[in-house]
This record gives sequence, C-alpha cells and structure tokens, in this order.
Amino acid sequence: MTGEPRTVHGTPGPRTLGEIDEQTPLGAAYVRSLMRGQLRAAAAAFAVLALPVAVLPLFFGALRSTAVEWLVLGVGCYPFLVLIAWWYVRRAERNERDFAELVRGRDSGTP
Repeated sequence: MTGEPRTVHGTPGPRTLGEIDEQTPLGAAYVRSLMRGQLRAAAAAFAVLALPVAVLPLFFGALRSTAVEWLVLGVGCYPFLVLIAWWYVRRAERNERDFAELVRGRDSGTP
C-alpha cells in the first residue's frame, strides 16, 4: 500500500467517440462496421421482397383469374410489405443501438 497509485483508465466511450469525431482509421473502421451492418439488413430485406415479386407473374400466369390477381395485389401484398418494413426498422435500430453502446462503452449505466 505504499506504492504509487495506479492510474485509472476511463471507459472506452469518450476515446472511441473522439476516434470517430477525428475521423481516424479506427473511427472509420467503427463507422464502416455500422454501415456494413445496415447494408446487410437492407440487402436481406430487398432479397425477401424480390423473391415474391419475381414469382408473382408466374403465379398469376398459372392461375388465370383476374379476381384473385386483384385480391393478391390489392390486399394480400400489404401485410407482407408491412412485415418486411417492421423487420428492417427493428434491425436497423438494433444495429444503431449496438453501435452506440460500442461508442459509449457498455458500463455507462444506460440500459
């Protein structure tokens, strides 16, 4: 107990935030990782949307019923679109929340 006191290092939050603000290579890597996560979520949402759009003409050609076509296009596609949008927004918010926790540091006391 007679030695010099050790210096206490702060949380990584302010340093990480400074890295991003100063646009250092480390800060750029953090931002790139966020952008990559957002791009992955957007690509997944696009792929899930593109598959039914590509298959619908084949379905309509085999069905040959204009009433069902209008029903699917007028009513059936909207719950699917809302579900994709809901998933994408939730995923994007989770990516941003994880990025903010990384920047602030996990022990900042916020839930």
